[in-house]
Amino acid sequence: MTTDVTTETEEPGPSGYAAARLRLLQGTARSGPPRRAALARLTDDWLTGLFTAAAERARVRGAALVAVGGYGRGELSPRSDLDLLLLHDGSAGAAALAALADALWYPVWDLGLALDHSVRTPAEARRTAGEDLKVQLGLLDARPVAGDLGLVASLRTAVLADWRNQAAKRLPALDELCRERGERAGELQFLLEPDLKEARGGLRDATALRAVAASWVADAPREGLAEARRVLLDTRDALHLTTGRATDRLALQEQDQVAEALGLLDADTLLRQVYEAARTVSYATDVTWREVNRVLRARSARPGLRALLGRGLGGAKAAPERTPLADGVVEADGEVVLARAARPERDPVLTLRAAAAAAEAALPLSRHLVRHLAATARPLPVPWPPEAREELVTLLGAGEAAVAVWEALEAEGIVTRLLPDWERVRCRPQRNPVHTWTVDRHLVETAVRASALARRVHRPDLLLVAALLHDIGKGWPGDHSEAGEVIARDMAARIGFDRHDVGVIATLVRHHLLLVETATRRDLDDPATVRSVADAVTSTSTLELLHALTEADALATGPAAWSAWRASLVADLVRRVAAVLDGEAPEEPERAAPGAEHERLAVEALRTGGPVLALHTRPAPPAEDGAPEPVGVELLIALPDRPGVLPAAAGVLALHRLTVRSADLRAVELPDEVGEPAELLLLSWRVAAEYGSLPQAARLRADLVRALDGSLDIRARLAEREAAYPRRRGVKAPPPRVTVAAAGSRRATVIEVRAQDAPGLLHRIGRALEQSGAQVRSAHVSTLGANAVDAFYVTGADGEPLPGARAAELAREVEKALG
Repeated sequence: MTTDVTTETEEPGPSGYAAARLRLLQGTARSGPPRRAALARLTDDWLTGLFTAAAERARVRGAALVAVGGYGRGELSPRSDLDLLLLHDGSAGAAALAALADALWYPVWDLGLALDHSVRTPAEARRTAGEDLKVQLGLLDARPVAGDLGLVASLRTAVLADWRNQAAKRLPALDELCRERGERAGELQFLLEPDLKEARGGLRDATALRAVAASWVADAPREGLAEARRVLLDTRDALHLTTGRATDRLALQEQDQVAEALGLLDADTLLRQVYEAARTVSYATDVTWREVNRVLRARSARPGLRALLGRGLGGAKAAPERTPLADGVVEADGEVVLARAARPERDPVLTLRAAAAAAEAALPLSRHLVRHLAATARPLPVPWPPEAREELVTLLGAGEAAVAVWEALEAEGIVTRLLPDWERVRCRPQRNPVHTWTVDRHLVETAVRASALARRVHRPDLLLVAALLHDIGKGWPGDHSEAGEVIARDMAARIGFDRHDVGVIATLVRHHLLLVETATRRDLDDPATVRSVADAVTSTSTLELLHALTEADALATGPAAWSAWRASLVADLVRRVAAVLDGEAPEEPERAAPGAEHERLAVEALRTGGPVLALHTRPAPPAEDGAPEPVGVELLIALPDRPGVLPAAAGVLALHRLTVRSADLRAVELPDEVGEPAELLLLSWRVAAEYGSLPQAARLRADLVRALDGSLDIRARLAEREAAYPRRRGVKAPPPRVTVAAAGSRRATVIEVRAQDAPGLLHRIGRALEQSGAQVRSAHVSTLGANAVDAFYVTGADGEPLPGARAAELAREVEKALG
């Protein structure tokens, strides 16, 4: 059947086809898929005429003209190659076949069209496909144009059968081919001049997903994939028409014209649309190949072993082993999924908890989990509860593993649901060639870089969130730092930071370029330069954060944005500003008196001579169904002062799988029965169960008593548990850092410990301090995401601060013990 275009063709030969083709491509009535389909039909009709006439002249029977590749799919762009196979059953002579082929190929060449052609029997086609993966992929889309339809149908059937039978061999080869191509061409969603076909997330990857689906091993996520293909193909069509060339590279100088041809506002709108499509294809690619590899691994197991492992008691099929990762979150078959008892509709923090657990374990989020959370998870209240904020910080602090998790959340729209202001930076291109990433990915990459600098700052949580938000003002009118300060202030408050921390984050966003711009563009010997930075930063703690953010931002920008020279200039500026700010250091605050509950426990501990415990669950406001939801547990301990209290208490909590979010230890004096002063230790802990229910206070007290009298070997028990659960693969954390705080206190030496949070960490720190002969007078422990930031006020046996050399030695001893 001829198209409406060919009916206007006055001549069936090359000139008639060329005129009809030109009218179609220059017309405005049709574009996109309708135009590509019309061009394919027009070409089919022309080639059918050529084939019919030539086959009759050459007296060739048992032959067919087959469209393969993109032409086989009917996806002809204006300058696309024609991929053609002349298929024959072997009955015709070589001279007749050559005459037929010449009658087909030369008219195509005469029109200046690119042609990829071959002449083969079905057996030859199958043999070549078995030797050349690219040929096999092209044949998967084989479509008859003219001639013997049965011959083409039998070849398609055989090629598909071969593809499915050889899937265990061919799919890994296709995966490797896609990876190598992506490494050469880069990631389409981040390139300023992307190759729409070859880059990762481009048309080649979309075609590879069709091939995977044809293997029956796995299927690609369907949501949005067809639309993403359409966007990429439409862009390539417009690129061909505006340039007049068969190119797939969207060069900078052509983007405005292509945008205009597509009816888009400008080149940035075009790139953002292309990036969105590429991101959809890339995510589908990741999910699909993960499933392919999982299925092939299962198939490669020995049949007997697979049968044994695949059946449980009574012959029932066994479910994959499920390993708990966090409350409501488990690992199953190499992915993070929900526990059977998890209820997303009642647990608003579950989404972030699952994301943080996946990133820490360096495991992918199951696509079904992400889709289920997107559809059913209860929205977080505003401001977020503390646990949600901590899970976000843990996710950001997981380093490189956070990227894939973040991308999975973005694919289902969860990130913009959590942080609505994220939508404006999503897939936003950056025209400065020094930038490697889009704005949103740059923000995530900055958080990744910041996670490696967490040991350098007192508040890694503020550093990580500021890293995520520092360019949030891009896309708004005016200076993006000024716009970002306002937006970051709102977002930080939404996330649940208090007023002081919101102010710090806003300051970091407002001045995230201050240090590098001042260091490289101003005279650092001018006192006014240093004073202006000090006035903007206002405190040494903010300066410390800003220094780390500056480095993380530059490292995430690209290789040209940071160097040893720039680093030395910034470090020099920071040193000078810190010297100015040190003259205004606040005095050490006085300690508050114990609360009534602690005082009651202290009196009871003095009376009994042993530890006294109290557990308090602090409820949040009632949920929509009226049921209060726990947000944290406070554990209070009072006991007579004695050596080993801190490591013993911390070890008991670790054995009971209680995560310490914060802790405070202090020594107080109370009069005993005869009026003599007696020293007691008061400990306040904010803890949370890793998963499951909380232990009873009586059990905690019993184990604490045993730990203190030496009958419970905490160190051995923790080692046994660690040996029973092999260490998970995941990001390699930065090494711990232990320092002596300068001018921390006049009454004690302050030892600061920054390390990756882990079960038993506080127990190990306490043991190291005790074994070094230091007396812990107070401790202030905080867990910020995956980072523990602890300060210990210690003295010597005489109750005085440690001499400088001894304090430095103690810091080294603790660091060695943790290493």
